[in-house]
Amino acid sequence: MTLHGSQRRDLVESMEQAADTTEWLDAATSELQIRYANRELSWLDFNERVLELAEDPSVPLLERVKFLAIYTTGLDEFFMIRVAGLHDQVDAGVDARGKDGLSPRQTIDAIAARVRDLEARRTRGFEHDILPALDEGGIHIRDCERCGEDELAELDRIFREEIFPVLTPLAVGPGRPFPYISNLSLSLAVWLRDPVTAVETFARVKVPKEVLPRFIPVGHSTFVPLENLIARHLGDLFPGMEILRHSMFRVARDADFTVSDEADDLLRAVEDELRRRRFGEVVRLELGADMDPELRERLIGWLDVEERQVYDLGGLLDMSDLWQIHGLDAFGELRDPPWVPMPHPALVDEESEQGDIFAAIRAGDFLVHHPYQSFAGTVERFAAQAVTDPDVLAIKLTVYRTSDDSSLVPALIEAAERGKQAVCLVELKARFDERRNIGWARALEEAGAHVVHGLPGLKTHAKALLVVRREASGVRHYVHVGTGNYHGVTARIYEDFGLFTMEPAITADVADLFNSLTGYARPRHHRKVLVAPGTMREQLLAQIVATADAARAGQDSRIVMKMNSLVDRPCIDALYAAAAAGVRVDLIVRGICCLVPDHENIRVVSVVGRFLEHSRVYAFRRDGERRYFMGSADLMPRNLDNRVELLVPVENEALRRELDDTLERSLADDTNAWELGSDGRWSRRQGRTRSVQEELMERATNAVVAKEAEPS
Repeated sequence: MTLHGSQRRDLVESMEQAADTTEWLDAATSELQIRYANRELSWLDFNERVLELAEDPSVPLLERVKFLAIYTTGLDEFFMIRVAGLHDQVDAGVDARGKDGLSPRQTIDAIAARVRDLEARRTRGFEHDILPALDEGGIHIRDCERCGEDELAELDRIFREEIFPVLTPLAVGPGRPFPYISNLSLSLAVWLRDPVTAVETFARVKVPKEVLPRFIPVGHSTFVPLENLIARHLGDLFPGMEILRHSMFRVARDADFTVSDEADDLLRAVEDELRRRRFGEVVRLELGADMDPELRERLIGWLDVEERQVYDLGGLLDMSDLWQIHGLDAFGELRDPPWVPMPHPALVDEESEQGDIFAAIRAGDFLVHHPYQSFAGTVERFAAQAVTDPDVLAIKLTVYRTSDDSSLVPALIEAAERGKQAVCLVELKARFDERRNIGWARALEEAGAHVVHGLPGLKTHAKALLVVRREASGVRHYVHVGTGNYHGVTARIYEDFGLFTMEPAITADVADLFNSLTGYARPRHHRKVLVAPGTMREQLLAQIVATADAARAGQDSRIVMKMNSLVDRPCIDALYAAAAAGVRVDLIVRGICCLVPDHENIRVVSVVGRFLEHSRVYAFRRDGERRYFMGSADLMPRNLDNRVELLVPVENEALRRELDDTLERSLADDTNAWELGSDGRWSRRQGRTRSVQEELMERATNAVVAKEAEPS
């Protein structure tokens, strides 16, 4: 890479600034007693906040059911990835202690104790609170034992015709080894006796909830768990045998994997690893609390797990399937009021230019805020217009996660078919979305689009959509940079920002980023954007340092950051040091927070509500100078060191005020906000006078009403 005059000077200056920042941090933190929370236990704090929403009687009933499903799914992924990694460290004899001082073994033990407490709360809340409330609301989830004769007759018919044909009982005995139990499968453990020979044996029956509903409907609004109906008919599965006892169990396996970037065919290598994922080591065994002790001991031995990996649970196992109940038609009174995302005011009335989104961008940068404003009416519309516009020469897109019914990837396919240059960077290693992304990559290649899979050793997590258009004044670049994935489904429930701009320096930086990802080149020194890996951490640290310097000089100084996770130690150290220098530090952290706010200048708030808070915004204010960045990166080592991330500056004053308004509303929330104390404990605010999400729905509605009321 060749740097010219001003670029070379800027690079030297940034390197010197990074060195100065490191020196300042070392000096500023040497006297501070900095505390760090354990990353894994902090994630469990977040999942507890989700559970608290399921326990909250002020939350609509079916939304509480939804939060139970979210809690369960999150916990499954936590064990499959994070806890599995800790077990790998223990097995390898690694005693890598974090700044919190806990070894991997100690962390596993602390997780086990904490999860057992949370799971007991989950079961208690569902059995004694939510189930009776559902029953009162007209939704009846019950075992066969509580069904009437007519209902049982219908259930028996359903079993014979729809369930029995797909069941495969597997017995263990001579010549019949213990069967392989697939990841996250739900199973019946059955103990049998042959009345003729008196021989007793074990059998496993998989509950086929992948192909059948988990809750079998009978009548209008009564549902029986699939496993309970199967248990009623165990005699049909094992004719002539005595059913001595049965219980439920479920396993979670190590689902993490590493793909060598030197593989000749990365796509095929990922497919191979996906197949191997099903056979990972068991990291968690859930057992019905009613399981016979002897059967329990045998299962532990067969699955080769330690006692601390075993969780005895009462009631319903695997509540992730409660999404089925949440998705029932009707029962609107048991849900949040429906929300339809608003159009963006900049796109409400454009009849003079036939709804030209390029004209709207030329009129000035604008932010979109999902799900308050429509993803389909902004981002998807941007791509759709680019496809049909004869003056558009190229469309380039990053895909980390996207939906099966995404319109963006088909838009790229159509663009390629129309002869435009269509480029898609598909991240094949996006965890749990690998299979979908492989399908999209193949479809794009078959249409003639340029498909690349990123840089060796890195995941591409940046969210960028670039359109190159030929105009009278020359070729122009139009860009959308987002904080969230190009995913039409999650855009209706994830809170994210997106910036539309044609600012020359920013669009040139994004174009350079695409070229470095698709070509063979070292990333250049960027003009305005922050890119990781590279200088993103150093440039953010430099902003923190500059704000601390301003505070020491007596200037009014403040840092406000909104993100999903705060884990990176240099960033945490810098924030502590800035607070000690007099900077007011306000952090809005949805999930993991390894910083413990034991300084009066630091406040940490977490908002967990109807929508998943997902945007990343970093604001630095020092007297008259203000710097704002937004994009894909959380402050975590994996994001700053091992992923391609993108933050863009927000320079328009009106857009900064919009960001400020959102940040201040988040900090003021006392309905769905928790605050982190200096003791490292989260406590929920109790005012119930302000909800940032409700206020932003109102703000989005009012903006459209005001736009429509403007004189034409």
